[in-house]
Amino acid sequence: MSDLTDRFMENVPGRYYVAKLCIGCCLCTAIAPDNFRENDDMELAVGNSYVYRQPENETQEGLCIEAMEVCPASAICNNGLSN
Repeated sequence: MSDLTDRFMENVPGRYYVAKLCIGCCLCTAIAPDNFRENDDMELAVGNSYVYRQPENETQEGLCIEAMEVCPASAICNNGLSN
């Protein structure tokens, strides 16, 4: 069973990441498209999102926080470490 420490390997290094709890709803990619991407690998049974780029300014940081707060699976995490 997945937990918050079980991350998708596509996540770039940094404090934000998407855990394998992701249900592929793509809300995060709609809210913060500069930071999240959808894995559209057709070999996967269920799609998922991942952190494509860590936030680089206050606007992106705010959008990542918003995405984390609205994620229905609570799969977006912030480990508190600096980039």
